Amino acid sequence: MTKAVRFHKAGGPEVLVYEDVEVGAPAEGQAKVRHTAVGLNFIDTYHRSGLYPLPLPSGIGLEGAGVVEAVGPGVDYLKAGDRVAYAGGPPGSYSEVRLIPADRLVKIPDGITDQQAAAMMLKGLTTQYLIRRTFRVQAGQTVLFHAAAGGVGLIAGQWLKALGCTVIGTVGSDEKAKLAKAHGYDHTIVYTRENFAERVKEITNGAKLPVVFDSVGKDTFMGSLDCLAPLGMLAVFGNGSGPVPAFDLGLLAQKGSLFVTRPTLNTYVAKRADLVASAEELFDVVKSGKVKIEINQTYSLKDAAQAHRDLEGRKTTGSTIFTL
Repeated sequence: MTKAVRFHKAGGPEVLVYEDVEVGAPAEGQAKVRHTAVGLNFIDTYHRSGLYPLPLPSGIGLEGAGVVEAVGPGVDYLKAGDRVAYAGGPPGSYSEVRLIPADRLVKIPDGITDQQAAAMMLKGLTTQYLIRRTFRVQAGQTVLFHAAAGGVGLIAGQWLKALGCTVIGTVGSDEKAKLAKAHGYDHTIVYTRENFAERVKEITNGAKLPVVFDSVGKDTFMGSLDCLAPLGMLAVFGNGSGPVPAFDLGLLAQKGSLFVTRPTLNTYVAKRADLVASAEELFDVVKSGKVKIEINQTYSLKDAAQAHRDLEGRKTTGSTIFTL
């Protein structure tokens, strides 16, 4: 038997249960991984609350790092003893040991710790697809990234700056503004007291932006559209404030023939070749020192409920991991 965090009904953090589970031998195409570190992400709260429903009872967590204990038949690209990391389904990373499809695992290179890997796989791969594939940013462009002091935001600020962009970020407090500025942001907007769309117009002298990256959703959607120049793109990749409500597509024409996309990491790394290439680019930019992965909070796995409370209460910054 081994320990895992699971939930038997959707709800608040209190539904998370730290319990015994049995993990068998890996089947064909699977690997058995003993975690050394596990990542905490906002999507975990969506699964727990039922916003993104899962068949219950269910494990939880989409990101982890550890060591391969065994591989099933048909797996010839990994072996026992390999250091590996992953981001994405199926849920179940909040566990000491788990089975996982082997093609979802990437080897952790020298120069990257297990803790770094667990803290950056989902957030870093999300940043990679957003700024290198969904909208391939170019040097000299000015971009807006919401939730700049969050885990994805802090990675994005550094990476965008390294690519030669002028980076604007929204934050919830002066303290978070300082954190964002220390991670590549040229301008920060405290949305609790400033109209971010108006500030973007001021910063850009009315030119506005080619792209906005928005993980907040409902509360920022219309304002994000107002930040875009004609033919600009809004990439909505999260629902921190709730899902975006239905809207009239005619608004996109009225505001300048705008583009809106709702991308997900799972789509961008569905093919193993894409997953490996994306992870290699992420690992390379971290090893270069251009992007630093800072783990600002750590919890024991049994304290998952408190970690969720702190995350939803906006008490965390940067990356958070569970240590095992």
